[in-house]
Amino acid sequence: MAKTKLSYKLTKKARVEAIKNLTTTLVTLEKRYPDAHCELDHNSPFQLLIATILSAQCTDKRVNTVTPALFAKYPTASKLAKAPLTQLESLVKSTGFYKNKAKNIKGAAQKIVTEFKGKVPDKMASLLLLPGVARKTANVTLWNSFGKNEGVVVDTHVGRISMRLGWTTENNPAKIEKDLMNIVPRDRWGHLSHLLIFLGRDVCKAPKPICGRCSLIKTCSWYKEVVSKEAPSGAKAPKTHSLT
Repeated sequence: MAKTKLSYKLTKKARVEAIKNLTTTLVTLEKRYPDAHCELDHNSPFQLLIATILSAQCTDKRVNTVTPALFAKYPTASKLAKAPLTQLESLVKSTGFYKNKAKNIKGAAQKIVTEFKGKVPDKMASLLLLPGVARKTANVTLWNSFGKNEGVVVDTHVGRISMRLGWTTENNPAKIEKDLMNIVPRDRWGHLSHLLIFLGRDVCKAPKPICGRCSLIKTCSWYKEVVSKEAPSGAKAPKTHSLT
């Protein structure tokens, strides 16, 4: 995830209030997006791992157009480990940075075969040994394939929205993750990223959020500190989008 600078200075008071409202915010998001889930198509932990590696600086939608052909030809770690690199490069080219990604998915497959008996490991430390895998990819795999909450997935949506909500003042993914792990209950770590990603794709967009359609303006620090103060004098706050 590229670093994103906070577009306003979050006061200590505002952050305390944001953390105090965290449970309310989470419940609102769960009502708004009851079907929030990982949108990378996959049929196994291995396929999810590979798809997540390919999703770096690429949309899930684009990855989902690439993986059917990739997995049809190389559905398992043992088969992908033996794949010619040039063929992999051709198959994943449209995801961007294809030479590096092809090298990483082949390397990850080889390591899974040689060191983990052909099965994707279900521990953070082991996953981080695989080429192309950092905490984001490891967290995606652990939660969605094994139901393990070892951390919080921080992608561009999660980072941006966490700042706007007042949950962090950091712009480094590792530091954002640490802040979120400190305030969000552990049993919600895995699902949190799905909720924020759905919110980000729906209304809390990068260039300009659609606050009038958002259900969180009552608890959003960015709305309170920036949007509401920029509104013309006497203007009413937009009505929140219905949750029904």
